[in-house]
Amino acid sequence: MSSAILFSIIESPLHPDFSAVYTRAGIQEVKLRSTRKAISELKKQTPDYVVAEFFYGYGNNYAGVNISNLDVFLYSLQRYAPQARVIVMVDKSERQYVDKLQELFSLHAILQHPVSGAEIKAVLNAT
Repeated sequence: MSSAILFSIIESPLHPDFSAVYTRAGIQEVKLRSTRKAISELKKQTPDYVVAEFFYGYGNNYAGVNISNLDVFLYSLQRYAPQARVIVMVDKSERQYVDKLQELFSLHAILQHPVSGAEIKAVLNAT
């Protein structure tokens, strides 16, 4: 039996290191330093889980058509791994914008910073 695969998209220093939690849960973590690298990895293997931070696109950072840093990746995820459960971490100041993203994509959980190991474990166990 193969273990579950989790993409951990780490785009800022705020992203907590939950490697020990994932290992104890029997989940293989794939650390990726950008959504672009995550999209590339999607073509090689499909994750069961994705843990990523949400950053709202205030200006034209995301060409004005996307809500956040995750939109393009989540569209790709729909194609390559539609069953993957997406766990989004967000700063309190940007929490209100995640709802717009959730209108477009299925998000398994939204966790507000600071996120604890117990919180991520509870979300993983709830699946």
